Amino acid sequence: MMDHDLETAALGAYQDKPRTFPNMRTKPYTPLIFRILLGINVRVLFILLLLGLGAIFYVGASTSPIIVFVISVCILSFLVAIYLTKWVLAKDEGPPEMVQISDAIRDGAEGFFRTQYGSISKMAMLLALVILCIYLFRSTTPQQESSGLGRTTSAYITVASFLLGALCSGVAGYVGMWVSVRANVRVSSAARRSAREALQVATRAGGLSAIIVVGMAVIGIAVLYATFYVWLGVDLPGSMKVTDLPLLLVGYGFGASFVALFAQLGGGIYTKAADVGADLVGKVEQGIPEDDPRNPAVIADLVGDNVGDCAARGADLFESIAAEIISAMILGGTMAQRCKIADPSGFILFPLVVHSFDLIVSSAGIFSIRGTRETGIIVPMEDPMTILQKGYSFTIVLAVLAFGLSTRWLLYTEQAPSAWFNFALCGLIGIITAYIFVWIAKYYTDYKHEPVRILALSSSTGHGTNIIAGVSLGLESTALPVLVISVSIISAFWLGHTCGLVDETGNPTGGLFGTAVATMGMLSTAAYILTMDMFGPIADNAGGIVEMSQQPESVREITDVLDAVGNTTKATTKGFAIGSAALASFLLFSAYMDEVSAFAHEPFKQVDIAIPEVFVGGLLGSMLIFVFSAWACAAVGRTAQEVVNEVRRQFIERPGIMDYKEKPDYGRCVAIVASASLREMIKPGALAIISPIVVGILFRILGYYTGQPLLGAKVVAALLMFATVSGILMALFLNTAGGAWDNAKKYIETGALGGKGSEAHKAAITGDTVGDPFKDTAGPSIHVLIKMLATITLVMAPVFL
Repeated sequence: MMDHDLETAALGAYQDKPRTFPNMRTKPYTPLIFRILLGINVRVLFILLLLGLGAIFYVGASTSPIIVFVISVCILSFLVAIYLTKWVLAKDEGPPEMVQISDAIRDGAEGFFRTQYGSISKMAMLLALVILCIYLFRSTTPQQESSGLGRTTSAYITVASFLLGALCSGVAGYVGMWVSVRANVRVSSAARRSAREALQVATRAGGLSAIIVVGMAVIGIAVLYATFYVWLGVDLPGSMKVTDLPLLLVGYGFGASFVALFAQLGGGIYTKAADVGADLVGKVEQGIPEDDPRNPAVIADLVGDNVGDCAARGADLFESIAAEIISAMILGGTMAQRCKIADPSGFILFPLVVHSFDLIVSSAGIFSIRGTRETGIIVPMEDPMTILQKGYSFTIVLAVLAFGLSTRWLLYTEQAPSAWFNFALCGLIGIITAYIFVWIAKYYTDYKHEPVRILALSSSTGHGTNIIAGVSLGLESTALPVLVISVSIISAFWLGHTCGLVDETGNPTGGLFGTAVATMGMLSTAAYILTMDMFGPIADNAGGIVEMSQQPESVREITDVLDAVGNTTKATTKGFAIGSAALASFLLFSAYMDEVSAFAHEPFKQVDIAIPEVFVGGLLGSMLIFVFSAWACAAVGRTAQEVVNEVRRQFIERPGIMDYKEKPDYGRCVAIVASASLREMIKPGALAIISPIVVGILFRILGYYTGQPLLGAKVVAALLMFATVSGILMALFLNTAGGAWDNAKKYIETGALGGKGSEAHKAAITGDTVGDPFKDTAGPSIHVLIKMLATITLVMAPVFL
């Protein structure tokens, strides 16, 4: 259906003037939910909204005042997002030729989004049925039996939270894309006036989607928690204990990561296949500049920035935050139970409060980036990275204060009066880790620093040396992040361990919760980090629109600088995402072991790699990461070949394209990439979901016949551990190498080493092409894969016993 839409897109007449651009406008598309909402009378809608809010606050108030605080902050931040939306959309869209290009990009993105999420929702429904069947036929834990939670109730709870997580993750992705396809043309238009204004528009547009993504993750979990609390009558005699409640939320995290994985795979394959195809034929063979209107694949490339970077990254960070909040809630509950803390709700709800403060401090950081006061005066251009870094430093200072406050408020207990201070220090460790991570990624991928310059220099001796230098840079860049993560995990664990909280036998129990608090610290500025990330593709798109509508060189210079900064911020966010994935999966791993011991009625504290089956499980886990990366990169390669052939065909069959006499058929490339990426995303995604389940069930059967009842669970634990370790290293390598190759090319394009069109430039384009699937398809998909393996094992744990 969609291919037909795109192929028959009404392409208007193409005059001889190079400034006009074919009109590709098809019918505008709004999702069904929004169509229904828009069809309702405003007053009715307002009353329904008030009733909904009233219900939410009533449920929240009957649960805990902390939940009321969290929900209020989320609603306030949504109001801030509405203000930012109005502010961004009030900016002008520039001359008509810019608007036409922007409309074409919007059509392509919305068309692909519709088809992609249609496929994902069908797969989610199928998986929900599978989960329902598994939960209906499995054993229950003693906690569930004592609380009167039957099989059917727990089955429906898990499936409902899975579907809600999937839905929220999809909405987060849609919001990311909705904003970016409208902001890009406004940034191009602002760049005609001043660089500072363009920066401000791009940052606020990014901030808008970041606030909504984080707010959705927090309010979704808060409302689910409160609903279950009231509905199941938690803490009443004879019903469930509040410390067991977070385990019911696991489905939400799994739903979120399920959607994020396919969004990231499909979007990543789309964006990079179009990019590689456009670069190889356009830049290398035909020698035309990037984003030139004569290149048939250029619209597909610009659409890709929106579906791959904005929509997918929105879903990715949504899922990071959801997984981390849930795992920290489980660990907080387990610890509070072991220490017999009188009111455990502070420890359980702490992650939600941290992220509520994240919304407040990040909003302050976003608003700290202002446009210039005087419009008439030409000011020398400041480095956009410095401005963004200033905003980040400001956000971090506020985050430290907010974190200290929330630890004192929620983690103070009579049993260990100084414990909250230890936990505050754990949070500080996390915040410092995030800052160092952002700095390391910047050092390895920004062309102001030595590594990228050395890589650019290696391009002057040919394509081969560029590839060798890029691969070695990527491999080397794994060292510092791993050392930083190692130090932060151990130091946070010890701070938690020595905080004075002990269980009945006098053993210290705060260690794991300490690491959980450090993870929260790391993610306590997530909304600002996501803002910097969304800034990248919006700036990239703006540059494309400026080039295609043939604006003056001075405007292109501004968007080029913003684009190079956007590449660095995208690389830093990926570093940040993999750091938080490492910490979060460590937490989810501990939660998994807790859950297995609850089902098996025996302690499950460590996994012995000396047992051959367990070692094999570990090997399989590492292999999974490599095969997954291979399939993701191969998918980009195959799709790019189709694009290259199509672009070459058009240049041969329509020789008038090069001198603007004939129009390229953009719709054809968009259709090729869209259908191919939807086809290609299934295989790696299925591999990720099916592998842990199959391995667990096979070894469970083996364990049954060899008299090792916990074998399946142990092997899956090993698979999870090794996959996490290999995945972190692999993702760091892929992300950094790809980012460095891209910016080495950008550095040469600034005029270094012979500038555009030189031999060094051609070699750098080869490097960039190799790096494309690394940094935008395989790398980011691995962050999601690591956390999805962890949440899938949590949901499926009963099957392995």
